[in-house]
Amino acid sequence: MPESQNKKGKKKAIIRQQPTPPTQDELSDGYGVLEDGGPMEKDETELELEKLVFGDDAGFREGLKLYRNDTVDTSDERSGEDVAAGSAEDAEVGDLNAVDDVDLFFIDSGPPTNPNQDLILVPQTEDNEGETDRAEVPAWIDSDDERISVSLASNPRLRKLRISESEDIVNGKEYTKRLRQQFERLYPVPEWANPSASRRPSSRQKRRKLSDGLSSSSESNSDDDMSVDSDALSAQPLAKLLQSTGPLTETSVTSTSIRKKLRPEVIDIQRTKDVSGVQPSAITSLSFHPIHPLLLSSGPSSTLTLHHISPHAPTPNPTLTSLHIRSHPLTTSAFLPPTGSRIFFSARRRYFHIWDLASGSISKVSRIYGHAHEQRTMERFKLSPNGRWLGLVGSGRKGGGAINILDAHTCQWVAQVRVEGKGGVADFAWWGDGAGLLVVGKGGEAVEYSMQERRVVARWIDEGAVGTTVVALGGKAKGETGLGADRWAVVGSQSGIVNVYDRSVWTAGAVPERPAPMRVLGQLLTPVSCVEVSPDGQMLVIASRWKRDALRLVHLPSCTVYKNWPTATTPFGRITAVAIAPNSEMLAVANEQGKIRLWEIRS
Repeated sequence: MPESQNKKGKKKAIIRQQPTPPTQDELSDGYGVLEDGGPMEKDETELELEKLVFGDDAGFREGLKLYRNDTVDTSDERSGEDVAAGSAEDAEVGDLNAVDDVDLFFIDSGPPTNPNQDLILVPQTEDNEGETDRAEVPAWIDSDDERISVSLASNPRLRKLRISESEDIVNGKEYTKRLRQQFERLYPVPEWANPSASRRPSSRQKRRKLSDGLSSSSESNSDDDMSVDSDALSAQPLAKLLQSTGPLTETSVTSTSIRKKLRPEVIDIQRTKDVSGVQPSAITSLSFHPIHPLLLSSGPSSTLTLHHISPHAPTPNPTLTSLHIRSHPLTTSAFLPPTGSRIFFSARRRYFHIWDLASGSISKVSRIYGHAHEQRTMERFKLSPNGRWLGLVGSGRKGGGAINILDAHTCQWVAQVRVEGKGGVADFAWWGDGAGLLVVGKGGEAVEYSMQERRVVARWIDEGAVGTTVVALGGKAKGETGLGADRWAVVGSQSGIVNVYDRSVWTAGAVPERPAPMRVLGQLLTPVSCVEVSPDGQMLVIASRWKRDALRLVHLPSCTVYKNWPTATTPFGRITAVAIAPNSEMLAVANEQGKIRLWEIRS
């Protein structure tokens, strides 16, 4: 108890010992305040310091005179009038209360960092642009590139960089250059990244012209409104695409330049972006639009799909639209030449459909009067190149087989072509001018039928035929042969043998009964399912769906198989359909997985 009291006493003692603040009376002595409450007078030292820091009235007036003299435009030799005016102006500065605040103060920002002459823009000309482009040099150059050597022939992935087949060793600098060129081929520089290209009219803009059939007066009034552009077509919605009559009926101007001839044995072909999306089933039919960059595909999934061929779009080769019919596994679909305004498609049914792209309507043709017993299914058909006729493979095999020919516009029966032999009709192909057709039976019997004369004009037998499967015509024959002016006749069989015949030496009245083929191709070991001749007649595609990656390219007229393509790593799969673009510059291949891959063919 006494200890606690002692602690409290100590605390109180400590508090009492703290100094107390001085009072006002105590501060009145010696703190710059007189006893009467007035301010203390400033001594000479304080006045001198205040003058140096804040200045005085005389210094302010002197500085104001110097500022005004600097702002006045003076020269080295001032006239007397200028001096008199300056003195008069100095005399007026007597009363600072009459001077505006704007004249008393100014902001000193220092000398200008960029003189006016440095800000003058030099106009950009084409010559200046060329000098700028030439002045650009790589940011870094490896001196070791010239001392290393690369073998292009030993590596299969580098063989496409060769200029000639015999070329092998290149230095590192050349190797880098060719790699860059190959990359730019696959991925061109976009327009937004190439200012010089954006100022020049692009190739697409140059192609935006009207055909010669349009009148010159309407063309001069509105060129842009009536022109056809692939980009505009791809941007149209479904309703506008199907209901508009312009983009799918007007003819576009094709390139007037003649396509160069392809080299034998080696072909320049590059893979482009695949068609977007995967079909839910195999694709059994594939065809290009005769005018526009459109690709038509169909298969057992009962879906008809239109693709826009544009590899360099933000979404490469997008899907324009599709048509689905329930319980209707499609087998054949095709555009109606030469305008492609209608699409014919069929399945293993007693009827087929016609899709009018201009109006969007779909019509059904369900009967062939007088020949219904011979046409129990309409799954296999082909349209003539001139767009007048539709050929249907008959289902009856009595006495061989038959082809029923209908008018493509009225769908009325016109004629019938019969082929003798066992097994019925294997395949048929229209002549290039659409004036007739070639029908081949499964036993190798071939019949040439003329639509003008409505009769068979020639018969011949395929050499060594063992189960004929497909036939194709193509190329341009020199002179008049009377057989459609097609030079090449290609026949495939079950054994994988493909016979190539030269029809330029034939005439309608002198076709040999057993002609000798110009070349027999035995590269395929399984039944031939696809045979296609390019529109320019320089290339032949043969394929089989019964083996993976079974496709070969053949050069015409040398009939030699290309050695550099396809390679062992070319991703084909089981090929079900093949198509070549009308300009012969693109190859489309479809497989059982529902994928469509594209390759660009270069001269």
